[in-house]
Amino acid sequence: MDKYIEGNKAAWEEAFDNRSPSWGADITERIQTEEYPFFHEEMKETLKQVRTEGKVIGQFCCNNGRELLSLVKSGKAERGVGFDIAGNQVAFANAKAQELRLPCTFEAVNVYDIGDEHREQFDIVIITVGALCWFDDLDRFFAVVSKCMKPGAVIIIHEQHPFTNMIASEGEELYDPKHRTECLYSYFEHEWTGNEGMYYMTQKTYRSKTFTDYTHPLSEVMTGMCRNGFAVTGLQEYDHDICGMFGGLDHSGFPLSMIIRGQKIR
Repeated sequence: MDKYIEGNKAAWEEAFDNRSPSWGADITERIQTEEYPFFHEEMKETLKQVRTEGKVIGQFCCNNGRELLSLVKSGKAERGVGFDIAGNQVAFANAKAQELRLPCTFEAVNVYDIGDEHREQFDIVIITVGALCWFDDLDRFFAVVSKCMKPGAVIIIHEQHPFTNMIASEGEELYDPKHRTECLYSYFEHEWTGNEGMYYMTQKTYRSKTFTDYTHPLSEVMTGMCRNGFAVTGLQEYDHDICGMFGGLDHSGFPLSMIIRGQKIR
């Protein structure tokens, strides 16, 4: 396992061990009572356009499993398989699947290491916000994803827009509330490290183990897909934030999030 991935595994597991009591507490109730909970409205509408009934769905970087559980339940899928590097999150997700009696299984694995046991398994793959940044090589990442998909399978990516890689978010050293849209970082690939923890999960600040993530321009995402047998069939860009870092820029004319649709053609 790559050294930075080993570090991220330890940091994510630490964050989940220190999660707020409210983190994940609403999963059971919302999945039982709502339609497509835990997805943003534009992603809900996109998923409704895809035939999910009776299909096998995969999710890479599934976190605590809530999105895949939501989609399998609301979309009447045959089953779902989720992958995440954090063993404790995967254990939590598997327990939720059993509690909800949903046909989902979750595996603790580095995406780069997923083997042939999942070759051509999925009809649909989803990748949601905060996934792509944890991989230094998107060509390598999409090669694994493609291997796991059936010919003709659909992929849907709902992610933070790469434009946001250039601006600072609140809490960063260079953040200036009077100049929130000033471009301070390179748009092109840049490695980031931090020990500030995962506030959205823990609701507290703490000195964490080291997280390492990477920014990727849109061209790198598209090229990684195309090199590995995908045809890009749609790209929608939105002027609202989905990562919880740039909400102050909502509806101000800047691209903050996106949905990419693709199909495996070879």
